Amino acid sequence: MMNIALPKGRLGEKVYQILEEAGYACPSIREENRKLVFENPETGVRYFWVKPSDVAIYVERAAADIGIAGRDILLEYQPEVYELADLGVGKCRMCVAGKKGARESRNQTLRVATKFPKIAKSYYSALSRDIDIIKLHGSIELAPLLGLSDVIVDIVETGKTLLENDLEVKETIVPISARLIANKVSYKFNHEEITRLCRRVDGYLNKEAVR
Repeated sequence: MMNIALPKGRLGEKVYQILEEAGYACPSIREENRKLVFENPETGVRYFWVKPSDVAIYVERAAADIGIAGRDILLEYQPEVYELADLGVGKCRMCVAGKKGARESRNQTLRVATKFPKIAKSYYSALSRDIDIIKLHGSIELAPLLGLSDVIVDIVETGKTLLENDLEVKETIVPISARLIANKVSYKFNHEEITRLCRRVDGYLNKEAVR
C-alpha cells in the first residue's frame, strides 16, 4: 500500500479528484462516514485525512509516503521532504497587507502580524528591514485595524476580506499552490511506484489544461 496524506477540506477534495482521475480511486472515500483512513487494495493506495498544516509532518516522519501540502506550509516549516509537482490547485498568494493609503516609516521598526513568522522574517531580511513579529493564530486582519501591527503577512485568495476591512495588498511575496511531496526514504525505496503516480497525475493535468 502507498500511504497518501490528504489535507482536510475543499483542497483535499480537489486533490483526491485529481488522483482518482489519474487512476488511484478509492470509492469508500466518497461515502458518508466519519472514517479517517480509506484503502483500495486494487489500486494499492491508502488515503487518510489530516489537518492541512500537518500533512508535511506525516510525510517527513514517514507515516505517509506522499502527501499534498500548500507551498506556504513548505516555506514556513521547511520539512525534510521532496517536492515532486505543482498540482495547480489551491492557488492564492502570500502578501503584505495594511490599511489603505498607509505608508511605512523607514525610521522605525515595522510591526508585522502573521501566522507565518519564518516567511515574514525571510522576506523582510532580504529587504534589510527591521521588523517586530507578532505571531497570531486568529483573524490576522484585525491587527492593523486595532493598532496592534502596521502590516500583516498572510494568504490572500480573493482579497474580499481585506476590501471589507479597508485593507489593501501592499506587496506580493510569493504565489501559493498545492504541491505533491514525498518522504525521502519512501521515494528511494518506492521510486518506481511514486514516479508512476507522478506521471499519471501530470498526464491528467496536462490533458485538463488543453481542454
